[in-house]
Amino acid sequence: MKHKLIRLAAAAGLVAALVTAPAALAASPATGLTPAAVDAYLDRTMESTGLPGMSVVVTHKGKVVHAGGYGRQSGGEPVTERTPMRVASVSKSFTAMAVMTLVDDGRISLDEPVAGRLPEFRMADRRAAGITVRQLLNQTSGLSDTTVDIGATRAATSLAGYVSALGTGTLAADPGTRWEYCNVNYDVAARLVEVASGRRFGDYMKQRVFGPLGMTGSAVGDRVVRPSEGFNSVYGAWVARPEMPGFRDGGGGGVVTNAADMGRWLISQTGGGRQLVTPGSLRTMHTPSAVRDYGMGWGEESVGGARMLVHSGNLFTYTAVEAIAPDTGYGFAVMTNGAALYDDTYDVLTGLVAMSRGGTPDVPGGGRQGFELVLGLIALAAAGLGVLGVLRSRRWASRRAGSPAWRIGLRLAPSLLPVALLAVYPLLISFLMNGRTVTWEQLTYFAAPMTITFAVAAVAGVVTAATRLARLRSVGSAR
Repeated sequence: MKHKLIRLAAAAGLVAALVTAPAALAASPATGLTPAAVDAYLDRTMESTGLPGMSVVVTHKGKVVHAGGYGRQSGGEPVTERTPMRVASVSKSFTAMAVMTLVDDGRISLDEPVAGRLPEFRMADRRAAGITVRQLLNQTSGLSDTTVDIGATRAATSLAGYVSALGTGTLAADPGTRWEYCNVNYDVAARLVEVASGRRFGDYMKQRVFGPLGMTGSAVGDRVVRPSEGFNSVYGAWVARPEMPGFRDGGGGGVVTNAADMGRWLISQTGGGRQLVTPGSLRTMHTPSAVRDYGMGWGEESVGGARMLVHSGNLFTYTAVEAIAPDTGYGFAVMTNGAALYDDTYDVLTGLVAMSRGGTPDVPGGGRQGFELVLGLIALAAAGLGVLGVLRSRRWASRRAGSPAWRIGLRLAPSLLPVALLAVYPLLISFLMNGRTVTWEQLTYFAAPMTITFAVAAVAGVVTAATRLARLRSVGSAR
C-alpha cells in the first residue's frame, strides 16, 4: 500500500539515482507525542516538503491528541482541521464498515455469493458467480483492472450502472486464490450495501457510519461536502487543478472528510468511543486473509519497525493515509490537497509513529523536489540536444550522403527512441503499476513532470531526425 507513485518514477529509470536522505530534527531527547510536539513537527514538515496544504489527526485510545491544518487551499484560505479532504482509497475501510454493520444486522453474510444479491452482477466468466462478500472486501475475488472494462465503469452515473458495466469482463484468477488490489471490489461492495439496505450508498453511510460517530463534515461524493481544487506539482511548483472527472460515488474512493472527523473514526477503529459493529466484526475487518496481509480496507504493514494497520489513498489532486497501532492504541491520519510523483504523506506518518514510540522523527522533505529537479534537467538536456542536432544536421548529412538506407536508419534510431517510449508510455506505466489501467489523461496529473519530460524528448528527437533527413535529401540533390 505504501509503495505508491514515487516507485513509478524510480521504476521507469528516470530518477534512479535520486534518493534524498531526510533532514533530522535538531538532536535532542525525544519530545514524545504531545500536542505541542506534534504541531512543531508538522510545521517543520510543511516547510521541508513544500506541500500546499495538509491536515493531520493523532488519536490515542479514546482521545484526540492533536488535530490541525497547515498550509493553504487553492482559493488562499488556510487549511484547518475542518477543511474537506478527498481521501481516495482510505474510503475502503469505511465501505467495509458499512458492509459489516449489515452483517451484524443479519442482512448480509460474508460468505454468500454476491451474484445472488445483485442481478446486474453478471460477467463473461462463470467463476464470477462464486465471488463472496468476504472475497470482495479481502480483494481476493479475482477481479482485476486488466480483465474488466475500466473505461466503462468510469463513465457510470450510478452504482447499478457501474456493476452492469462489468458484464464483458472476466476474472484474473479463481475467487479466493489470489490477492489483487482493484477498486472494483469495493464499488461492487457499495452496490451490495444499497441493495441490502434499500438506501443509496451515500445515505446509508451518513445514517449508519458517519452520523453515529458524529462525523458531520463527511460524505460520499463531493456534492454534499465539496472540497476546493487540489494541486499538482509541476517541476516543483504547485498548480491548482480540478480533480479529474469520473464516478466518485462508489465505495472504492468516494469519501470526503476532514481531520476532526477522522479523529472520531480512528478512535472507533481502535476500540474506543462509539462502536458501530461488534468487537468480533471489528477484529474480522482488521484480520488479514489467508492469501495476503490485507484485511477489509486495512493492510498490515511495518511502519518504522512497528506493526500497523494502514491504508493509503491517491486521487489525482489529493493524497491521504490512515493507520492504527493495535499494540498501543494510537491512530493517525495524514491528508494533503496535492498529488505528485513523490507522496510525502507516508513519510509524515512514519515520523508521527516514531514520536508515539518515544523516538525522534526525521523531518521528511526533498524527495518530490529531487525527483522533479532530475526530470527538469533531463527535459532541458533533451531540448538542448535537439537544438544541437538541428544545428549540426548539415554536417551529419554530408558525412552520410550515399550511405545505404539501413545504415542511415540505424544512425537515426537513437533520436527516435524517445518517440517509441512516448508511444508506449501509458502501457509502460500500467505495467509498472501491476497492470492497473493508466490513461493519457491521468498522466497529465500526478505524473505531469514525467509526461512533459517524455514529450520534450520525443519532440526533440522528431525535429532532429526530420532536419537530418531534409539535409540529407538536400545534399543528395546537390550531388
